[in-house]
Amino acid sequence: MSKKNVKTNLLNHSQAKVKLLGEYLKRYLNVISNDGYTKEINVFDLFCGEGLYENEGEGSPLVIMRAVKDIHFKNVSKSEFIPKINCFFNDIDSFKIEKVKSTIKLKSLYYEYFGELKFSNIDYKDYLQKLINKLNALKNEKAFIFIDPYEYKHIKTSHIKNLISNNKSEVLLWLPTQFMYRFESNGTPLALKDFLEEIVPFEKWTSSDSVWGFINQMKEGFQNKIGDNYFVDSFTIQKDESTVFCLFFFSPHIRGFEKMLETKWEIDKEQGKGWNYSGNQPSLFFQDKTNPLEENLSEFLSKATKTNGEIYVFTLRKSFLPKHTNEILKNWQQTSKLDVILKNGQKARKGAFYINYRDYKNEFSKVTLRLK
Repeated sequence: MSKKNVKTNLLNHSQAKVKLLGEYLKRYLNVISNDGYTKEINVFDLFCGEGLYENEGEGSPLVIMRAVKDIHFKNVSKSEFIPKINCFFNDIDSFKIEKVKSTIKLKSLYYEYFGELKFSNIDYKDYLQKLINKLNALKNEKAFIFIDPYEYKHIKTSHIKNLISNNKSEVLLWLPTQFMYRFESNGTPLALKDFLEEIVPFEKWTSSDSVWGFINQMKEGFQNKIGDNYFVDSFTIQKDESTVFCLFFFSPHIRGFEKMLETKWEIDKEQGKGWNYSGNQPSLFFQDKTNPLEENLSEFLSKATKTNGEIYVFTLRKSFLPKHTNEILKNWQQTSKLDVILKNGQKARKGAFYINYRDYKNEFSKVTLRLK
């Protein structure tokens, strides 16, 4: 495909990218709109592009506005109060901003009662500090930031941490991991070296044997850099056998993190891992007699007795959902490998593990679980 077509047409891997963005925003906006606390939601797209491409593919601004419109009219019939959803689109190219404006109007994707709609064409580095100041001033508000940079050399892990450090924001970051991996193994340019060194001291960075190893090492590096109070996950998009891109998600809230995992598993029902151009690959569970979660969970429980809350957190940090853990625990219980004990010392009823957000929040130690 020519360079012109790459710039003017929405490619398959980009369609997968904005699909994840749109599907997650639906869940995110629904949860936040009905939490009984948030008065306004702010959505930022820092490199929004032109929105509509020559092949009629819709980019991130239109996907965002459709999610906002859908959630507004979904809630308007059942809620007395609907938070305002303010959308901010930025791109250094003023032509692209003008095209986004006209397309949103043409497609009737915005009404004033949704909230504010603002456009800007400011350099990312200048926009970033203004955004951080705005986020730090939030009260009963939440924010979601989508970052799809033209060049990753402008992005730093410290930027991400500053954006979510107010505990009211989440970030979805797109990176061309395939190209970064290719450079890593074949003469590392200064921009990549600087990017990686902020995550892991470059002398400690292990040369990856595959792009998957590169992505996992980046994910672990992001997590170590921003700390255990935050949650990090990745979503891979495989265009073909040799081309893999990746979205990284950052959240200070375990509930938002779980919603992103639900979105991943909804898109990739087999592995919850990512999107593949030729269709999702066979299930990891099908290929292995024991799946990776079972192995990890067995090791986790073999070290010490754990509470339902601890297992809930462990499950999500391994990029699985509570329903996956419950399936494993049920099997262990049926084969007499597992004891589940209530606070009063009695055995819990069969199949009651309390691995969910509600019990994590309200009864973190409702039961303890141990392998026999």
